[in-house]
Amino acid sequence: MTDRAEEVQRVLDAIDALAANESPASRAKQLVELLDEVQVRVRRERQAAVREMHQGGMTYRQIAAELDISFGRVRQILAEETEPSEGAS
Repeated sequence: MTDRAEEVQRVLDAIDALAANESPASRAKQLVELLDEVQVRVRRERQAAVREMHQGGMTYRQIAAELDISFGRVRQILAEETEPSEGAS
C-alpha cells in the first residue's frame, strides 16, 4: 500500500472510530462538523494547487484540460474567497 493510500485508510479508520458507541444524533453532529472542516480544507488546498499551476505559466484552458474540469470551473476556483484557516463554521 502506498503512503497516500495508508493516509487515506487512517482517515477512514478515524471516521469509523469517531462514531463508535455514540448515539445517532451525536454521530450525525460530529460527522457534519467533520465534513464541514474537510470541505474547507480541501477547497483551500485545491485553490492553492490551481493557483500554483496558473502562476507557473499554465492558462486556464490548460489547467482545465489537465484537471478534466471546465474552463469556467477553473475561473470559479481561482475567484473563490479563501476561507478563514481556523474557526470556520
